Amino acid sequence: MTRSSTRILVTGGTGFIGSHTVIELLAEGHTIEILDNLSNSSPSVIDRIAEISGVQVPLHVLDIRDRERIGELVSDGDFDAVFHFAGHKAVGESVASPLEYFSNNVGGTISLLQAMHDGGVRTMVFSSSATVYGNPLTVPVSETTPTASPANPYGRTKLMIEEILADLFRSDPRWNIGILRYFNPVGAHPSGLIGEAPTGTPNNLMPYLTQVAVGILPCLQIFGDDYPTPDGTGIRDFIHVVDLAKGHTAAYRRMLDNPTFAIWNLGTGKGTSVLELISEFETATGLTIPRQVVGRREGDVPQVWADVSLALRELGWKATLSTTDMCRDAWNWERTRLR
Repeated sequence: MTRSSTRILVTGGTGFIGSHTVIELLAEGHTIEILDNLSNSSPSVIDRIAEISGVQVPLHVLDIRDRERIGELVSDGDFDAVFHFAGHKAVGESVASPLEYFSNNVGGTISLLQAMHDGGVRTMVFSSSATVYGNPLTVPVSETTPTASPANPYGRTKLMIEEILADLFRSDPRWNIGILRYFNPVGAHPSGLIGEAPTGTPNNLMPYLTQVAVGILPCLQIFGDDYPTPDGTGIRDFIHVVDLAKGHTAAYRRMLDNPTFAIWNLGTGKGTSVLELISEFETATGLTIPRQVVGRREGDVPQVWADVSLALRELGWKATLSTTDMCRDAWNWERTRLR
């Protein structure tokens, strides 16, 4: 397996983060196939990826819980690695429907890993989350910050999967596993062709904000303004999705050169409050966003942002795009996708 020409299966590859990572992997010369059940994305993303990259990527419409069909897909042994993005990802929804989250995220990953094992594919880049840190006592959080008590079922599914991967590596060091703990991905591809497109009312701040700005939704709901933060709203580490995608390719390069089990934070290392992000968006777009403060949302934590020094040191990676870039590209995407 060489760095310049590997064959990669990307689960959840038509989703927000997966599609942007596919673009970056294609730019580095890898051969990509996508597996997605399209529960929260559209097959049109395949054509948009082709428009950006010049490559028509094969799409397998499958659920990762379908052990038999996943096994058939990877049984030929021709895949060198799996980038695993597939999974439910809404904090509030996970509180309301924990069984579905455990079934899909944890059960689906076990099914996928069994198929990989049987097919001789032992390299995985896993899409984890800063939610595994729960409500940290101090910020910023590093990869050594305790992960004992995520604040919601979504975070617990991510932590369970991390523990499964750690046990798998301990049992068989032939596995090559990179776990990437995301903070808050926002923005969109600068082409305006791919971006975050949630079904129904968005669960994340930026798509909610852009849908209010474009008139799909009447008012932005701010979930709590009484947190112990400078302006009372939650603080997060917002990272441009293109920077995040480049973090994946940096991690994969490292893993090809040095097979390992490793965990890296991917964020900017800077906290931004909900009100600060809204202000940035208004400045970047010239719009005024109507807003309403409502009660805190169960499962949210007051503040969290990343210590990203390990990724810089080991991967040579750091985020370079600004909050203004995030807002501009998200707004460009929202307007473009409605045409």
